[in-house]
Amino acid sequence: METPVRSARRESAPLRSTLVAIGLTIFGLLGAAIATLPAVLVDPMLAKGVAAASIEGQTLYMILNFVGMALAGAIYLAATGRGWSYVDFRLPSTTGWIYVLVGMGASIAFLFVVNIVVQLLSLPAAESEVVAIVGQDQTMILIMIGIVVFFNAPAEEFLFRNVVQKRLYEAFTRMQSVLLASTIFALVHFPMYVALADSIAATLTSLAIMFGGAIIFGTLYVKTRNLVVPIAAHAALNAFQFGVLYLAIEYNVEGVGTSPSAIVGILPSLPP
Repeated sequence: METPVRSARRESAPLRSTLVAIGLTIFGLLGAAIATLPAVLVDPMLAKGVAAASIEGQTLYMILNFVGMALAGAIYLAATGRGWSYVDFRLPSTTGWIYVLVGMGASIAFLFVVNIVVQLLSLPAAESEVVAIVGQDQTMILIMIGIVVFFNAPAEEFLFRNVVQKRLYEAFTRMQSVLLASTIFALVHFPMYVALADSIAATLTSLAIMFGGAIIFGTLYVKTRNLVVPIAAHAALNAFQFGVLYLAIEYNVEGVGTSPSAIVGILPSLPP
């Protein structure tokens, strides 16, 4: 017969794990903010907003932002004794690469479906912060492709999948962990979208987009137990989004650059 003490401990584990996951998220954002301080020293205009800075300042700021996020996750693993062995980073098998392709297709299809639903139902959505930052600067758009592939996708997937989501495994099932980690990931963007959106409805629409994308990447991680798979799918999606934006500007395609789901959640912790 299970004792009341054991039962109480077991019931408290989910709450504790959830609080740890939230704390890790906050720690990641703090790490990102602290890591960007050298960029402000290099380009003081960053203090007025990322969009006001030079291309060099913007580039350094965003790179340091994601480096800081990754370092926060690494500090947690070191402090808790989990170490490098906790990181599921390895070359994918043939099946793993198939999952990458499936994830790329699913995430791109998700964006198209969201665009259709938003337009058919006339749903409001917050303007993408990234569009506001890069504007019509095609050089910055190309730089952003490199940033999302080599810094954004690896940092976000490492922190939110391999650290936050995997930590939740200790108290929840795999898919419960995906749902909870995706919820936390979407809520991280709440302050950004509140600042950019014209209404609560627009904010909720944008958060729903973030949640759906996180579900896809979190599921890829569950299925393969390999961090490289969601990183590759995430990087490909973001590169695709910036590629669409670049071509829209190059060929003067109206509406694409400002579509609410054209580019979503690339820079969760940058001020508008």
